[in-house]
Amino acid sequence: MKQQSSPLLPQVTFSIMFALSLRPRHGYEIMQQVEHDSGGRVKLGPGALYGRLKELNEENFIEEVPSEEAGDRRRYYRLTKKGWDRLGSEMDYYDQMVKLANERRLLNSNLRMSRWV
Repeated sequence: MKQQSSPLLPQVTFSIMFALSLRPRHGYEIMQQVEHDSGGRVKLGPGALYGRLKELNEENFIEEVPSEEAGDRRRYYRLTKKGWDRLGSEMDYYDQMVKLANERRLLNSNLRMSRWV
């Protein structure tokens, strides 16, 4: 079995990068998109969001970009090439897990009931 070169991203980090895969966004838009993408399961507050954005920027997964609107002082963020590559790696992992779940007939079933009883 091929070993992954780095551990999986934390859920919040993955969710932020996934939200940025659509287009550059400012902080509030990222919070809204993450909540939407997660069906309300992940709700980011400003402290958690901006702390993670700072880390992602320092790791060169995202970069700050200027607004296209004159006078807009909000900070916008987008994925870098390194960020796209890392997100692609994560998506490959999740794609493989979904394939296995389908093979094992775990999707669209009631997992609360023991299959071994």
